[in-house]
This record gives sequence, C-alpha cells and structure tokens, in this order.
Amino acid sequence: MRELVRVETALWGQRGFLFPWSPVCVAAGIGLYFGLRTEPGAICYAIAAGLFVLLAGVAWRWPGAWAPLLTGLALCALGFGLAGHRAHQVGAPRLEFRYYGPVEGRIVALDRSASDAPRMTLDRVVLRDMNPARVPARVRLSLHGPGADLRPGQRVMTTGHLSPPQGPAEPGGFDFRRHVWFQRLGAVGYTRVPVLIAGPPDAEGLAMRIFALRMAVSAHIRARLPGETGGFAAAVTTGDRSGIGQAALEALRASNLAHLLAISGLHMGLLAGVVFSGLRLALALVPRLALRWPIRKMAALGALAAAAVYLALSGGNVATERAFIMVAVALVAVLFDRRALSLRAVALAALIVLALRPEALLSPGFQMSFAATTALVAVFTGLRGLESRLLPGWARPVMGVVLSSAVAGLATAPVAAAHFNALAPYGLVANLVSVPVMGTIVVPAAVVAAILAPLGLEGPALQVMGLGLDWILAVAGEVSSWQGARRPVVAPGPAVLPMLSLGALWVILWQGRARWAGVPVMVVALMVWSDAGRPAVLVADTGGLVGVMTEGGRALSRPRGAGFVAGIWLENDGDLADQSQAAARWPADDDPAALIRRIGLEGGTLIHVAGKRAARQFGGCKAGDLVISTEPLSVLAGKTAGTGNAEGGAAQTGNGIGSALWTGATLQVEESGVASNSGASGVTAQKSGTGEVGASSGGARGETSQKSGTGGLRSRSSGTRGETSQEAIATGKSSAHNAQGCEIYDARRLRDTGSLAVIPGPKGLRIVTAQELSGHRLWNGASPRLWPGAFQ
Repeated sequence: MRELVRVETALWGQRGFLFPWSPVCVAAGIGLYFGLRTEPGAICYAIAAGLFVLLAGVAWRWPGAWAPLLTGLALCALGFGLAGHRAHQVGAPRLEFRYYGPVEGRIVALDRSASDAPRMTLDRVVLRDMNPARVPARVRLSLHGPGADLRPGQRVMTTGHLSPPQGPAEPGGFDFRRHVWFQRLGAVGYTRVPVLIAGPPDAEGLAMRIFALRMAVSAHIRARLPGETGGFAAAVTTGDRSGIGQAALEALRASNLAHLLAISGLHMGLLAGVVFSGLRLALALVPRLALRWPIRKMAALGALAAAAVYLALSGGNVATERAFIMVAVALVAVLFDRRALSLRAVALAALIVLALRPEALLSPGFQMSFAATTALVAVFTGLRGLESRLLPGWARPVMGVVLSSAVAGLATAPVAAAHFNALAPYGLVANLVSVPVMGTIVVPAAVVAAILAPLGLEGPALQVMGLGLDWILAVAGEVSSWQGARRPVVAPGPAVLPMLSLGALWVILWQGRARWAGVPVMVVALMVWSDAGRPAVLVADTGGLVGVMTEGGRALSRPRGAGFVAGIWLENDGDLADQSQAAARWPADDDPAALIRRIGLEGGTLIHVAGKRAARQFGGCKAGDLVISTEPLSVLAGKTAGTGNAEGGAAQTGNGIGSALWTGATLQVEESGVASNSGASGVTAQKSGTGEVGASSGGARGETSQKSGTGGLRSRSSGTRGETSQEAIATGKSSAHNAQGCEIYDARRLRDTGSLAVIPGPKGLRIVTAQELSGHRLWNGASPRLWPGAFQ
C-alpha cells in the first residue's frame, strides 16, 4: 500500500509536465502494430477502439492521480488503430511474379538508384496480358539504356524486367516490402532499352504541376551551377538529388554531413529564421508600422508562408513534412505569444506527424530529427540564462554553434549507427566548419535568388550559394579521406534502440531526481549492443549468395553477383571489406571455380549449389549438411533413400523425377505440403509425374501415401496405429530433407521462406527464416482483414 501511495505522489508531482509523453504513448501503440507477426483483424481494432473510449472516458470523468496512466494507455490504443488504418488505406495491388515485357505509364518521380542509374516511377501503369485490377498502382524502373529527355507527367513506354519488392536481405533486417507498401509501389525493376514517349506531359492536378515546377527549377539551377555543386544546390532547394553522384554522397555520409543534403529541420528552420529575421528588420525600418502593428507576428506569418512554399517546392516528402510541422508549430506559438521552442511544441509536432504518417516512426529520418530536436530543446532550456553570466557577448554565438552541433551529434549518433552501421568520429569537426556556412551563406543566398528569380536577376545570388556549397563539398571530401573517418558498427538487436530511446526520454521528460533512473536503462542497452552477435550463416532469398562467419570475418560464396545483399550483410557485421575481399575468405581447399562450393559447419557441411549445371551434378548429402540451391533439386533421383528406425521405407521415382524419404529427425508438416516424420517408423513417399507427396507419422507404425498425376497428397496419422486423413494439394514444393536427413533449401522453398539465418543456440545451430520473423502482414502477402478484396 505504501508503494502505491509513493507512485500516486510521484504522479501528482508530474502534473503540468505530462503532455510531452503523449507522442511516446502513441508511438508505443504504433510500434505494437508493426511488431505483430500476424495482421490483426477487425476484432483487434474493435478492442483497441473500445479501450481508447473506455480509458479516455474514465480518465476524463475521474481526473485523479492515476488518470495520466489511463490516458497513456488510451493513447497507445489510438496509435495502434492509426497504424492499422494507414496500412489499409494505402493498400494497392502488388506484382506477384517476375514480369518481362512492355511497361507503360505516367512519370510521377525522377531520381537516381543506389547504383547511380537514373530512375523513374510510373503511375497509371499498363502491363501486357494483366487484369487492370491486379496491375500495381506504381512501378519503379532503373534506366540502364540510352538516355532520354524525361519530364514530369510524360506518358512513356519501354520493355523492362519487373519483380515484386524483395523482402529483408536477412531475417529481421530492413523490410523493403513494408517500406514501399506505404508508397503504393507494387513492383521494381529495370530496363536496358530506350524509353519511348507515348504521350505529351499530363500535368493534371496540383501535385503534378508542382512536380513539373520542381523539375524545371532544378534543371535551371544545374544549368547555372554545373557539376556536383549544381546537383547539391538543386537537392537543397527542390529535393531533386538526381544531379549528385555516388562519390559525393559517400563523402557527405562519411563526414556526417549528409543531413545537409536532405531538406529537413535544419533547412526549414534556417529558411524560416532568415525570412522571419529579414521581414522583422524590414518592417522595423518603417516607424509607422513598427509602432502601430505587431511586426513580430507579421514576420512570423511571412515566415510560415515561405516555409509552406518551400514544402511544396521540395516535393513534400516525409522528412520535409515533418520539418514543416515543427517550424509551423514554433511560428504559431509566436502568433499566440507562446514560447516558440519548448518540449510541448516538439511533442505537438510529433503527434501531428504520427497521426498523418504512423509509418514514419520506423524511419531513421523521424528518429534522428526528433532525437536532435528534443535534446537541443532540453539542453538549451536547462542552460537558459547561464551563458549570459559565463560568456562575453562575442563568444555566445560561437559557443551556441559548438554546443548545438555536439548535442545534436550525440543525440543522433546511436540512431545513425543502428540504421547505417557506421559512426563518423570526425563529424563534429566537419559540422562545425560547414553548418555555419549553410546558415550564413547558402540559405540566405537561396532566399535572395528565389526573390530575384521572377526578374531574371538570380545569377549572382546563385553564384554566392555555389561558393558556400563548394566549401561544404570540399570539407566532406577532406574529412572523409582521413584515416578512420568511417568506423563500422555491428547491427544492434531489435530491443536496443527502444531501450535507448526510453531511457533518454525518461531523463529528459521526467521531473525530479527519479529522472536519472533512465541512465541505467541506456547503459544496459549499450551493453546489449556491445555484445550483439551475428548469424553464423546467412543465405540470400534467391539462394545465389551464402555468407559464413569465420574467424577472419564473413566468407562469401561468390566474389560477384548479389552485390546489394552482400553489402548489407557486411555492413551489419561491422565489416569494411567489399564482396571480393569477403569471398577470398572462403576456405582455400575449396576450388573457387567449382560449381558446388562447400564449407564446414558445426556438425556438418554447407553445400552451395549455384546454377543448373551444379544442380545436375549434385549427388546428395549426409546427415547434418545444409544444402542451398538456386535451382529446384530432385534429391537423389533414382537412388535408394535408406531406412527408418523400426520400420524403414524406400523412396521411388517416376518419370525421372526423384522423391524423398524422411527418417530420423523430427520435422513439422508445412502448409506447402512438405512431409514430416516424428515417429519411430519410416514413411514411404512415392511420386509419379509432377506432383508431390507428403506424409507424417505420430505413432508406432507409419502409413504410406501415394499419388500419381499432377497434384500432391498429404497424409498424417496419429495414435498407436492412427487413422489416416488425406488432402489433395497442388503445390509442387520441394522437400525439407532428403533420405539421409540433411536440410535442403532450394529455389522453390526459398521463395516461401525468404532469406535465411543460421544462429548458434544452446541446442546447436538453429535456422531462422525471413518469413518467420516478418510474419504474415499486408505488405508481404496477407489479405486485408478489414475488407477482404479491397485492393486485391
């Protein structure tokens, strides 16, 4: 009872400081939704809605000490419902197979891919021989063919390769399918042939007109400022990064200056600050206005209008929307004579962003932006008035820049390291000599250029802007060339970032000495991160690449191919080696030119079968082996499979296609019809034709199932002798084990499981699949649970 009284007293002491916890509670509900492995149905949303109404009603009716806790739980339920609603709202058809053929559509976005190739996004898509109701709402194509003069709104056509968005490169990794689901992107691919213009630009709608204006402004800037400088200038004014090469991007990232490239809180804040200060100064020069009108509020309105224009001109992506909301909250606070920068303002901005785009919670941009803003507001609020007593006037701006860069860098470093697997130890130095240039030269020059552009006099201002950007690019190139400029970091576990965030928020938001209870939470999170382990084996979802952890780092089965996946694996390992260097770690006694590669594992051998020739040469495996194949395998075709324990059976083949006998190790029956055996006796499976047979035995005697034709048959028995039930299926899936008990993941099975990870555990090695961790969600194939068929 005494403890309850203490908790109640502590809650009473937090009155007046609880609003900043609101977005934390909403974020908890959103995180719960995205953390589920099964798509919730209508009953779950009904429960969430009922909890929200009930808890909020009780908290409002009886506003006692415990009311904040009830309100927090109600906000968690609200966040869960918001995330689910958004996921269903943006649902659109997704390509379910690999497609090659004509692709036609309207250009709605132009950018560059990670391989530095031009890329276009199309809507109003037409694909050959496909029902329009099942055609993706949007597709994205990388252009590897001859260049074309592409413009927004043009209707174009080409011949391309399309495929469904891929799942995680490794189980538990970044889920690209979830990311593009909220962009309504249903297929990605490439083309190597010219892109043909099928119709004139269609600028129908305000969004397309703004897009066309953005691209026109970007082209004009790059014409005035050629090279990387022009690409940088276009990126910070219109959000168009297509003019920046990969070398410049890597230099900016390695020097921790990449945030200057994205139109985020810094750019929006600098623009609003320049416009606000300029308007206020101009109005103050008119005595009649200065004495009779609230020029501070008039300047705030002007800055808000300028920020809105900048939002539209920059493309209105998630990061820019978030930055605009934060700036708008601060300027509206000025209009109502409130403090512009406070934790309440930051919390309100976070609530608005999460309500509009709940999926933003998972993005590094959201996390880094609000981490930096929250830390800056908390630190400068705590130091308010202290600098005037300790520092002379000339030193305050300098100390402000140093302190803000240090605080923002420390606040965002864990998030950046978790998402990008790297730290930039010299980032503070680079920011100290670059951020002031951005604020005093680049942004003011951009504002002047925008004002003079209608008169055709923007040239000198753009040149000044270019000088500032040249300096930033030079700093990035210099700092990134220093030894140790980029230090790799092992990917943390899924609980590390939430623990770090909760601990830091507790320190900042809680009032009183109990706030320091958040420090041990952060320490534990860092300890867990420092002890993070990596999978012993990783397998790409195509089976084309295998990575095995060795004493010298991860050894890759191929020096070329699947480079994107290889790069992600090595980054997550905290390994600076490239793919060819990692491939050189493969055991020297294994011939690099061999079609079938082998490497030792605990209790067996990993066998990588790459290509059709290798699949034809594959001669079988033994117990404990793990076989990965890029092609469907017919295990030990035409050979005797072996015997079981008490009563054995033999596998037979028909029409030249082998089948498998499962003995010994326990296997579970899969939905695809894969056979399993957990009993003491063997099971005979016979296949004739192109079908598949599966059987499972749970008693003292196994039963036999056979099938001839094009389907598959699954049989299961249970009990002492058991009753057998049979179910006809037509999946054609390959089996899990062969006769000797080795584990086989070939192309057909990997299509279902996705990428694989073999993780050491107390009972030996354990195989984890991407499908197992990603679950059955809307973005990876689950049907909508609220209104079935809504976007199928």
